[in-house]
Amino acid sequence: MSLPEDEERLLPLAQRWPRASKFLLSGCAATVAELATFPLDLTKTRLQMQGEAALARLGDSARESVPYRGMVRTALGIVQEEGFLKLWQGVTPAIYRHIVYSGGRMVTYEHLREVVFGKSEDKHYPLWKSVIGGMMAGVVGQFLANPTDLVKVQMQMEGKRKLEGKPLRFRGVHHAFAKILSEGGIRGLWAGWVPNIQRAALVNMGDLTTYDTVKHYLVLNTPLEDNIMTHGLSRGLLYKSSTDCLIQAVQGEGFMSLYKGFLPSWLRMTPWSLVFWLTYEKIREMSGVSPF
Repeated sequence: MSLPEDEERLLPLAQRWPRASKFLLSGCAATVAELATFPLDLTKTRLQMQGEAALARLGDSARESVPYRGMVRTALGIVQEEGFLKLWQGVTPAIYRHIVYSGGRMVTYEHLREVVFGKSEDKHYPLWKSVIGGMMAGVVGQFLANPTDLVKVQMQMEGKRKLEGKPLRFRGVHHAFAKILSEGGIRGLWAGWVPNIQRAALVNMGDLTTYDTVKHYLVLNTPLEDNIMTHGLSRGLLYKSSTDCLIQAVQGEGFMSLYKGFLPSWLRMTPWSLVFWLTYEKIREMSGVSPF
């Protein structure tokens, strides 16, 4: 039953436009998480790219020419040679990507949970529904974010070209968008979308399903309340292994790439997810939106 127009105008924005509000809130949480952990992502990327660039230039003698070795020395080298703020170089396309991706997947998952599948009378949400919802949410989120994901990867590859002494192709994020669009059309922005959504489906089957299932199990079956402690426990239980890191590495570069940049990659995923969920739940609470 719809409310009269005058009464509807008096409602908070979160209630008038719930899906748009949740999209924006998840985008804000993703931005905070990305800013907090991006130096680890940059370190991982440098570790991966510097070896490839050296091999392309020098072949087998590249082993002795790599400027940094290890996560800590790589990060320190960036700070000493380029400046502290360079640890966030390239963060803009990453933020664009996560706003669209996180917003799309979170809104889709909640819509499936509340409207399509629905909870039982005791507020229980079956695991099989959560698994399907998580995978479908990952597919939708990644499909929407594929253009921003493509630009993020292309901008990261500029770092490799710089190390190889090649001229840069893009002047910035917006130039990259425009150039990809002019060269490949609209379809060009969705290049590689099939393997991307396959990966996103698996990642979100673990991420969304685990958080949602563990959180509501704790709230319904233990003395814990829906607060920051429960949110932290729900997230922390997922990353006891490096499954997500394995999926990314094997799909992208083959089995032997598993140990290249492994430590910063694994270290980043845990705090990213933790910061995202804690921030997302808190800003929902501050905005008058019900907990996830």
